[in-house]
Amino acid sequence: MKKIARKLPLFIIVFIMAFASGCSYMVKHPMETSQPKVATETESGERLKQLPKPKNKVVAAVYNFRDKTGQYKMSSGGGGSWSTAVTQGATSVLIQAMESSGWFIPIERGGLGNLLNERKIIRSSRSHYSGGKNNNSGLPPLMFAGVILEGGIISYDHNIKTGGAGLRYFGAGASGEYRQDRVSVYLRAVSTKNGKILKSVNATKTVLSQKIDAGIFRYVQFKRLLEAETGVTFNEPTQLAVRSALEKALESLIIEGIFDDLWQLQNPEEINSEVVQSYIKEKDNRAKTDMFGMLHQPRPYTYAVRLDGGITKYAGDYNSSLNRPLLNASFGYQLTSKAMPYIQIGKSYLAAKPHYNSAFSHLNLGMRYHFTPQKVYTPFVLTEFGSYTETGTSYEQMLPKEFSINNLYYYTALGGGFEYYLDPKRRVGLGATVKFNYFFSDELDGVVHGTYNDFYWEGNLGVSFYF
Repeated sequence: MKKIARKLPLFIIVFIMAFASGCSYMVKHPMETSQPKVATETESGERLKQLPKPKNKVVAAVYNFRDKTGQYKMSSGGGGSWSTAVTQGATSVLIQAMESSGWFIPIERGGLGNLLNERKIIRSSRSHYSGGKNNNSGLPPLMFAGVILEGGIISYDHNIKTGGAGLRYFGAGASGEYRQDRVSVYLRAVSTKNGKILKSVNATKTVLSQKIDAGIFRYVQFKRLLEAETGVTFNEPTQLAVRSALEKALESLIIEGIFDDLWQLQNPEEINSEVVQSYIKEKDNRAKTDMFGMLHQPRPYTYAVRLDGGITKYAGDYNSSLNRPLLNASFGYQLTSKAMPYIQIGKSYLAAKPHYNSAFSHLNLGMRYHFTPQKVYTPFVLTEFGSYTETGTSYEQMLPKEFSINNLYYYTALGGGFEYYLDPKRRVGLGATVKFNYFFSDELDGVVHGTYNDFYWEGNLGVSFYF
């Protein structure tokens, strides 16, 4: 029975891997051919259709909306291939977006040569059947455009963001990876009356690729190897990304044209519609956004006071460490929207059974770096440098010892955590922190032993006030 019990976890792992592999194959693997479907609608396309109606539609022409990126697809081996990274049919995509918006009357210019040849054939045929007596074919003149839409796909950037995570233990584990590319388009409206550029806009769209896999590779017995794996990948279609970027650019062109009185709304009151107001808000945020799409919104406050308390976990020359309390107070200065240097004072206690039990006061300088200060919550990392002085032999004893330079210990710390803002104005934040504190001496606990100096772990909860 004991032998069976020892093997039971392995059987469970094998069963889970086999079940996951089977499910992944059945769910993700196409088992039969599919029928043609109408193209997938995009979120930007739906928003384009929700724009207010125009007073008069604009007759517009598109000659050639070209791929100007010069980029080719990346192959699995890391090199390039002869296939282009983006679609070469962006002209057709833009014309369809113009028609869907309800703001334009697109006229054919991309295949103008074919159109003119066909009109010649019609005239020749009519002239032939009329015996050459009537040279007037009766064809109406071609429509002319008041506006020409020009521009192109100007960049396709590979691997602007990459990352992943994984865990493997005794030959079994799972991992995930992701990659982000980005496509950018520029669009401008040109007046055919005088060649003036009426408006120029641009838009970008990221292209996401993800990979998730799991597997096991382990010897279960002598000369018996168990191996199983499963996984799935997701690649956002580049054509849909180009389409979304073009639809967004066209939306920008229409709304910016309304603001500049290039064209008018059927109902002027619809300037306050949800779509238009959403675009105005997005445009205001665009000036505060960096190249990676992160919104930089500096805090409206200069200083910060933080109070926190928690526990310490001693790790030195004594075994059987005990959890002991700590209390910190810090004053910080907002150097940038993300970086905040601070000065901190505090009281902490370290203990281990049965011989070590001490109280310390500390003073240190630190730096905290907030990754997303514009959001309701933000992760951060920190580093500190300072000094500890022993003030008692137990956390019940609050009277300090006589100060001596021999009781002063220097240390450095690394840590991280997160902060959550409790009010919309971000005046009050609640945070949690984990720190690793390493001393430059091994004499903190009175024993010099081992390879490493004394250190301890710290975990705390705190509240910050910004003003």
